[in-house]
Amino acid sequence: MSHAAQAYARTSQTTGTARDIEAQALLKAAKQLRDVQTNWTGPDAKMHKALLFNRRLWTIFLSAVESNENPQPLEVRQNIANISVFVMHQTIAMQMNPDPAKLKPLIDINCNIAAGLSGRA
Repeated sequence: MSHAAQAYARTSQTTGTARDIEAQALLKAAKQLRDVQTNWTGPDAKMHKALLFNRRLWTIFLSAVESNENPQPLEVRQNIANISVFVMHQTIAMQMNPDPAKLKPLIDINCNIAAGLSGRA
């Protein structure tokens, strides 16, 4: 086996499945949001960064479920789209009127979806 093929084989073994990667990204977003909530001192750069990361993540999910090539059943895709829209609305509400309590639904959604993706639901 060539050196490049061996390197690829090692990398493919250390990288997880798409579900694992999505779960880890959701947990990272939840952790950032939880850190903001736990250490609340008012709206700051850390809050905006956490909200931006979470919004970008859910924008990716929304784009993926809107794709005609997505193999998931329409009902699953619609559920993810609905959650994505809720996340966007909750994010806007948080940005317009910052309140650490508004982060709880975002944290809970991310943790619950991550658990489902990891088979721990």
